Amino acid sequence: MNADLSRPHPAGQEENSPLLPFAERELPAGRHQFHKEQLMAQIHEDLRAADAGTTATPARARTTTSRNPFLRRSFLVPAAGFALAGALAVGFFSYVDRGAADGPGSTIATGPALTTRIGAADPKGAPQLLDRISLASASIAGPAVRADQFIYIGSKTANTYVKTVGNKSTLVSEQLHMRHQWNSADGTMGWLIEPGNTGPEGVTLAGPDENGNAPTPHLNAPTHNYLAGLPTDPDALLRRIYEETKGKGNSPDQEAFTTIGDLLRGSYPPAELTTALYRAAAKIPGVVMVDDAVDAAGRSGIAVARLDEHSGQREEWIFDRQTLAFLGERSVQVQGESGEQGLIKPGTVVFTSAVTTRTIVDRIKEIPAG
Repeated sequence: MNADLSRPHPAGQEENSPLLPFAERELPAGRHQFHKEQLMAQIHEDLRAADAGTTATPARARTTTSRNPFLRRSFLVPAAGFALAGALAVGFFSYVDRGAADGPGSTIATGPALTTRIGAADPKGAPQLLDRISLASASIAGPAVRADQFIYIGSKTANTYVKTVGNKSTLVSEQLHMRHQWNSADGTMGWLIEPGNTGPEGVTLAGPDENGNAPTPHLNAPTHNYLAGLPTDPDALLRRIYEETKGKGNSPDQEAFTTIGDLLRGSYPPAELTTALYRAAAKIPGVVMVDDAVDAAGRSGIAVARLDEHSGQREEWIFDRQTLAFLGERSVQVQGESGEQGLIKPGTVVFTSAVTTRTIVDRIKEIPAG
């Protein structure tokens, strides 16, 4: 399955932390990744479900299909360590800092929270901008992937979170770091290398589920072949997105916007589908143009964005001003405060990612030159 884990995870653990060691270390080689994905997917859905209402309704009661955790930021933490429903209702997750699941050497350093100037939003400019972006994307040939090749996505990313050590909570951001992801077109083979989320050699993204069945691709966990079969008519595509994501997220419109953003950042859609995704996004209520946004690689651009009114965070897709090429994505707190003790204030960059390389390679772990 396609996997993109640009998402928050713990960066270190103090010796007096009450959390138990992650059980993943005790699993046989090659099996821990599946259980990690299942845990992270459930935690991510619990987060989104808790954000969706003021009452703590279990995530399983809201949806039977979990989002692929590697398509969006999620959390690598012991499930028993937190009262998810209560902690997440504020709109952001707080956890005790702990070591990376694959041992020492892969822990991500943290520093002061990333902040930014909040760009001005223009709702009238979004349709025209997305029309220009869709036209620009149509002129770019889509990837032709052989069965023996792999889609490679290299990206720079970081998350901001509330770090708790003992009884003291502070807001920190991960050190910006590279993540490398490989996936076969049919999703049966894949690999991930990311500091803090995997060891130096990475982990496999392949293998059947715990019942021995091959995972079924869907919008929140697509393969390249699956994407190639999606409708390229914007209206039909948007209907498909609303239908498949029904009951998820804080609202149907925000979930549709998030899903499209996940596909733009975490996969390599065919050219016709990419164009349709932009045109579908233009039809989602609440989408705006933002005059200035900076991706994780420090590239300044113009953004298409939507405010999640429940969390107060604005999801921004960042594009080059001249070429209108997709650069990356970030989430910025623009209204209210969230997190434990309201530590996440307006101007905080909660998540940031920049796609630095997206191409086709012949082998897993092959990193393109440059």
